[in-house]
Amino acid sequence: MNRILKYVILDIIKNKIVIFYTIMIALFSWSSFSLEDNAAKGLLTLLNIILLIVPLVSILFSTIYIYNSSEFIELLVSQPIKRSKIWYSLFAGLAISLSFAFILGAGIPIVVFADFSKAFIMIMVGILITIIFVSLAFLSSILSRDKAKGIGASILLWLYFALLFDGLVLFLLFQFSDYPIEKMMVFITALSPIDLSRILMLLQLDVSAMLGYTGAIFKDFFGTHLGLILSFLLLLLWIIIPFFISLKKFKHKDL
Repeated sequence: MNRILKYVILDIIKNKIVIFYTIMIALFSWSSFSLEDNAAKGLLTLLNIILLIVPLVSILFSTIYIYNSSEFIELLVSQPIKRSKIWYSLFAGLAISLSFAFILGAGIPIVVFADFSKAFIMIMVGILITIIFVSLAFLSSILSRDKAKGIGASILLWLYFALLFDGLVLFLLFQFSDYPIEKMMVFITALSPIDLSRILMLLQLDVSAMLGYTGAIFKDFFGTHLGLILSFLLLLLWIIIPFFISLKKFKHKDL
């Protein structure tokens, strides 16, 4: 497993797309802080960029990498190695490499400009979002042999969580505006890792007033230590569930 993991990490780190992604994230990060007059505004600007670009690159690059590694995976499967070890190694390699790229690109400027607690939460959110969408990439790639369909499924997942989900939430709020559904919004938020991450970070920046009465509900729940722990546990579930579904399918898949 260690040899496979090392090979995957070294292979990804040298990849031109990952190097370009790291540089791009670094440019956006340093620019966000340089153009704003205080760190909080810089973090808010960077948060919107991170929650759009990081999921897209993580899920798209991971999906393409898995399909391009199909011959390598078939070779490993033919060896006396457990399928679970192969899948774990691929997942860990992609998750570690892309998380390292995020830390190198965005983590350094965040630590330099922001307060420690806000910087820590922001970096953790970025890493978790990276790993979540790597996990979703593994699920979409194992569901179809066709590369085009797998990449299409990944793009649709990103579109849903990054753009369409917010539209659906606004539609629900508009349709049921006469009913007290604000508390239900806490549960609905948990159905999207991007929205959950956004709310967590907005509360850390103390801008919950921007969310109106719903913001007060979010602050009562997510603003507490218990709420913070539960939020991170929910994000961890977004990693665990898709990955283990893909692992179960990979174990029984005829390659």
